[in-house]
Amino acid sequence: MAGGDAGPTIAVIDDHPAIVAGVRAWCAASCPSIDVVAVGANVSAAWTHPGADADVVVMDLMLDEAAPAMGDLRRLADAGRRVVVYSMRTDDRTVLSSLEIGAYTYLTKAEGEQHLVAAIHAAAADLPYTAPNLAGSMYADSRKCRPRLTPREQNALMLWFRCESKEMVADRMGVSASTVNTYLDRVRIKYANVGRAAATKTALLARAMQDGLISLDEL
Repeated sequence: MAGGDAGPTIAVIDDHPAIVAGVRAWCAASCPSIDVVAVGANVSAAWTHPGADADVVVMDLMLDEAAPAMGDLRRLADAGRRVVVYSMRTDDRTVLSSLEIGAYTYLTKAEGEQHLVAAIHAAAADLPYTAPNLAGSMYADSRKCRPRLTPREQNALMLWFRCESKEMVADRMGVSASTVNTYLDRVRIKYANVGRAAATKTALLARAMQDGLISLDEL
């Protein structure tokens, strides 16, 4: 995230000029303001300067294609980019698949300014963000194969949802940050092994909510 009092920087990937104009206005009016450093009708804008250095990528899935751009999303996520999907698609399959691929969070365009601005700030600060449609998709997921988490793994996971950094989790648990990373890596592997991959913090939150480990009220 940008240093000092500056807000995050974003690249906006959307092929609808009216949507881009709206996102620009909302970001300029936010506090702290969000700097839109790159805009493009395809993901190349997120791979080239200055979009390549943006803290967050806000991405539509339907980029003049008949099917969602899941391949582009996967490549960005695999490169470690924080992607906020901002789409007209509301179906549970697309929402949950986006999280599994690595989207930081998922919003529908109907959820608008309040949720998009909050989601951008959350992604830049490495905090989960769950808008109403995403919460509904989480609860609607019918896959119930729950991995066996050890008490320490579960504790690390729950603390990570409530803390801004793994260092803070480590301090609360009385262990090193590398040990916290080990616990969280084990949790991800266990979810992947039961067919419920969770590449991001929000995806892990989705799994924990589905399994009754935490509720939104507890965050």
